[in-house]
Amino acid sequence: MAFSCGMKKTLRIDESLLRDARAASGAGSDTETVRLGLQALVRQAAHQRLCALRGSEPRAADVGRRRKSVRAGRA
Repeated sequence: MAFSCGMKKTLRIDESLLRDARAASGAGSDTETVRLGLQALVRQAAHQRLCALRGSEPRAADVGRRRKSVRAGRA
């Protein structure tokens, strides 16, 4: 994934937390670890916003499945 060169920041991050996050993410650098963590946080917030909308449109039509069910595909 290509990303633009961002701004330089000085952050105080607990070393053990950063080490654990780097191991969990498989990141190759501290910068990549922080970037992946921030991306995960943004995705989680977007997911929570979508979940909050669930059922908020009373006249919404049901959306059909795109794939055939697994059982229907077997003969």
